[in-house]
Order: sequence, then structure tokens, then C-alpha cells
Amino acid sequence: MKSMEEMMKAAQEAAQTVQKQMQEAQTKLEAIEVEGVAGGGLVKVRATAKGRVIGINIDESLLVASEKQITEDLVAAAFNDARAKADKASEAEMGKMSGGLNLPEGFKMPF
Repeated sequence: MKSMEEMMKAAQEAAQTVQKQMQEAQTKLEAIEVEGVAGGGLVKVRATAKGRVIGINIDESLLVASEKQITEDLVAAAFNDARAKADKASEAEMGKMSGGLNLPEGFKMPF
């Protein structure tokens, strides 16, 4: 049987390993890019897997004053599409990291 001191040291090392893996995962998520689209590609939003918007592309055909509301709706839809893809990419990356942790079903890492 291990001494209490050995068990505490092992637990601390395990916590440090998990913390390092979490930091590495955060770095990877910032490097993964996703693209949300709306209006058949007329509006595109590029974002990181962490959800930071990198850029927005709006087709010139939408830049008509009378189409302002449609353009705004398409930008929102493209952003939401990008956000959903970012969440999916984030979950996949975190799944790789947490695969060996045997976490309970539905448990989410703090991101």
C-alpha cells in the first residue's frame, strides 16, 4: 500500500498533466478554423474552434440598401453556423484529450 505522501504526490502530478493537456488543447483550438455559411455561400464567417471570429465575407450582390435586413439575417445565420462548427471541433479536440479520463457521460470540460 502506498503511503499518503506518495498518493498525494501522484495526484498532484496527475493534476499537472491534465492542466498541461488542457493548455495544449486550448492552443490547438485557437489554430483550428471553421467556416459558417448562409444564403448558399453569399455570406461566410470564418472563426476559430474557440469561437473567435476571424473574418466575414459578404457577396457584393447583397450590398443593396433595400436588402439590408436580409443581409443582416444571413450574417447572423453564418455566424451561428460557424459557432456550431466551432463547438463541434472543440468537442472533438477535447474528446481526444479526455478519452483516457473516464469522465461521466455528459461531463464537459471547462471551455
